[in-house]
Amino acid sequence: MKIKLVLTACLLVAACGKGDNEPGPGGVTVGEARALDEAAQMIEERRLSPEDLRRRAAPVTAPAEQETGGG
Repeated sequence: MKIKLVLTACLLVAACGKGDNEPGPGGVTVGEARALDEAAQMIEERRLSPEDLRRRAAPVTAPAEQETGGG
């Protein structure tokens, strides 16, 4: 019986969070703020490391021409 009361109390407390349509930070809803956070995280994950940036900025050299023997 006590276990059922504890589980019920836990479920009720978990349901007390803000809904997606309630006002959130910066004049957006809670759901919009969450979506913006997820988008920012995706962008951060795709950002190149400084080493990758240096490699991409390095000039591309053409392959050396093969010398033909003979005359």
